[in-house]
Amino acid sequence: MVEKVRPGGPGQTSRPPWDPNGHLAGLGGRRRRWWPRRRWAQVAAVIAILAFVVIGGVGLGSWLYLRSLENQVDKVDAFQGLQEEQRPVRAADSARNFLVVGKDRSEPGDNVSRTDTIMLVHVPHSRDRAQLISIPRDTWTTIPQSLPEDGGGPRKAKINAAYAWGGAPLLVRTIEGFTGVRVDHVVVVDFAGFGKVIDVLDGVDVTVDKPFKSDLAPGGVLQPGVQHMNSALALDYARQRKQFTDGDYSRMRHQQAIIAAVMQEASRKGIMTNPTQLKDFLGATAGAMQVDRDLSVFDTVWNLRQIRSADLTMLISPTTGTGMVGDQSVIFPDLAASAKLFAAVKNDRMDDWLTQNPTAINGN
Repeated sequence: MVEKVRPGGPGQTSRPPWDPNGHLAGLGGRRRRWWPRRRWAQVAAVIAILAFVVIGGVGLGSWLYLRSLENQVDKVDAFQGLQEEQRPVRAADSARNFLVVGKDRSEPGDNVSRTDTIMLVHVPHSRDRAQLISIPRDTWTTIPQSLPEDGGGPRKAKINAAYAWGGAPLLVRTIEGFTGVRVDHVVVVDFAGFGKVIDVLDGVDVTVDKPFKSDLAPGGVLQPGVQHMNSALALDYARQRKQFTDGDYSRMRHQQAIIAAVMQEASRKGIMTNPTQLKDFLGATAGAMQVDRDLSVFDTVWNLRQIRSADLTMLISPTTGTGMVGDQSVIFPDLAASAKLFAAVKNDRMDDWLTQNPTAINGN
């Protein structure tokens, strides 16, 4: 399944190569003809909002404030213990792949962080668009390391077990093994912090695809169409799956719809032109995330400044459907279709893949 927000066709102006270390490289590249002169470029504030919140044109003061937030972003040892010889090779040096994890501590007193959201975000060499690939949390696959009480060796489980068993490093190993794609950077988003970002925007307008029951909704039910949601309702919408016949598939579509709504609202309000809102927005953004120790927030935002909300393509990793393994309800990956998709990601050939898979595109 794919939500094609905007086709990213070939033949677009190339951008300077992305420094493999994630820092600035070649800032003198040609801009698109429509790009306004003497104006800072469109910003993709990648890191917090499941990797790409688009906000308006900025001035020098805004960039300086953004740089000041660098030390407020918590760092995580996402690649600790990974052996280089066991990792996928980087086939396209100038492209970048971000693993974005949405974690939730949904039960009071529960010390286990649950990963209801797993996305692989591919930014091609051109850096003017991105593909966000949701991987169902119940995907049945091999986790390369289990808990000591289970022997410690590889075992089959739902893919989100990796984060519960070994944090970000084990999830990186699992995703790299599942996709064959090298993960360059990791972003961990806390759902509670994400709610604060929505609060700064005074809520968002979300396109609801089917009736949604919630105690937080006026009248208890939201009907299909554009609905304004505060942070509590939006997060409830992003979490729910049992009331929908296709379960986790609906949840992934709804998470993607909220991402789009946040980006559109931030852009519509021109939040970068309002210093007070800008400070609140970026502060909430910084507080909602953790990133790997090699990721520079400022440099990443600069590198992705060309990306707009219309430049994103949202996909779901191919599956063959749901089933039972013992007493667990799981989702089975379509291994053949997934191999083709992730080969395109690995080799930075997503334009070709999207052209060859038009039936995967839907209008969600």
